[in-house]
Amino acid sequence: MHSIIRSMFLSALICGFLSSCQTTSQPQVVKEESTWTQVLEKDLHLLGHRNWILVVDKAFPEQSSPGMKYIYVEQDLLPTLDHVLGALDKSTHVKPIIYQDKELSYIAEEQVSGIEAFRSAAAKTLEGRGVNTLLHDEVFSMLDESSSLFRVLVIKTNCTLPYTSVFLQLDCSYWGPENEKNLRELMQ
Repeated sequence: MHSIIRSMFLSALICGFLSSCQTTSQPQVVKEESTWTQVLEKDLHLLGHRNWILVVDKAFPEQSSPGMKYIYVEQDLLPTLDHVLGALDKSTHVKPIIYQDKELSYIAEEQVSGIEAFRSAAAKTLEGRGVNTLLHDEVFSMLDESSSLFRVLVIKTNCTLPYTSVFLQLDCSYWGPENEKNLRELMQ
């Protein structure tokens, strides 16, 4: 009888341990604008150099990496992006390195109705900011590498135009590449 109780106890202990080790990457669904902006504000204080914030279209896939946090907002991509960029502009510790899919510039209006208007509005939203373009798969490679070590905040919008996602890699706003290069030279 004593060995049966001990076996049951060990089984329960192992099951409890295994279930506590599981990670889930269920997206956090936020529908009210004030709520998702509060989540962004809170998370922005925790994010830093090498983290990412993605403002993506509706078809952006949920990835299984535990470093990815998802928020769904029921609004268009560009107003969401504008708000995120404004929050980053106000931060004292990070600035974005901006990436867009290279494919976006090759899609014709005949293929996707509304793509010209989106490109024009996106150019206004991103005016005065350096924007890098990469093939979609290259961006995913960068995200795959980063999300294994660093957190990625994905803000998923209701936009249904292809290749419109904007990827913001966070960089330190008060210590740039030139500072880092000079430091490394001094250390040698």
